[in-house]
Amino acid sequence: MRLFNYERSGEARSGLWLNGRGYDLEALLGEDCGGPLGPRNLGSLPAWQARLAERAPTVPPLPTTGWRWLPPLLPAASFRDFYAFETHVRQARARRGLEVPAAWYRFPVFYFSNPHALFGHEAEIPLPPDAAEEWLDFELEIGAVLGAGGRDLTPAAAEALIAGYCVLNDWSARRVQRDEMSVGLGPAKGKDFATSLGPFLVTPDELADRRQGKGYALTMVARRGGRELCRASWDSIHYSFGEMISRASQGVDLLPGELFGSGTVGGGCILELGEEAAGGWLAPGDRVELEIERLGTLTGTIAAS
Repeated sequence: MRLFNYERSGEARSGLWLNGRGYDLEALLGEDCGGPLGPRNLGSLPAWQARLAERAPTVPPLPTTGWRWLPPLLPAASFRDFYAFETHVRQARARRGLEVPAAWYRFPVFYFSNPHALFGHEAEIPLPPDAAEEWLDFELEIGAVLGAGGRDLTPAAAEALIAGYCVLNDWSARRVQRDEMSVGLGPAKGKDFATSLGPFLVTPDELADRRQGKGYALTMVARRGGRELCRASWDSIHYSFGEMISRASQGVDLLPGELFGSGTVGGGCILELGEEAAGGWLAPGDRVELEIERLGTLTGTIAAS
């Protein structure tokens, strides 16, 4: 299933994307779905999927206008962002004259980001504080959402709890991030102003035939103003989502609706590519498109100053 959240007439609702059109999920199922996709109802996805497989849409699709995309997870119970692509780690650190830390190869690492600053597809992204002095960047990532909770999980058990995947853009203010991390903590304010998710939450069965290595043989592309900056593949990931979520679960309870980011794919940000190759840092009005095969294309535009 390709599920999404949307807002129409001031109300947040959930939908199903099918054959290039959106359908209201409650109208399809004929029941109250508990509002937009989020911690309260993600555990219902298997039952919804079984019911929807038995019927063709008998309701009209959503109109092409008059509604807007929301993040396909509302609210997020928490947001952990990992650092799972070796190419990105190696190349980004090399630009600062650093090697990959030995500990990176021993276990997946993450930081907590802001679960209350999520934006959907086609959203206008607000500028961070002191934007005129910032080095504004995007990050091409995969997001995974838990449909059920657990504790002290094995990688296999952790992966079985994933309700779906989505495209994730971890917008970054690199100047303040650099200053924060020089102290030995962070990133914090360099990351917490905006994260984009969407357009869909795609259930794992939609990807199963492309499983390869610790990820999926699915192409990941980043474009700025229509110009391609990055082309990579999910299966270049060093740690699987099962391994990442297992690490997060050790000694703590994970809950439905928790969000996990993969970290940036190799070449998937300006910091790694270099300003000269990417056309400089992002500026007001810039439009960024992040595409992951089968997950869709997530677009965001930097707000005017």
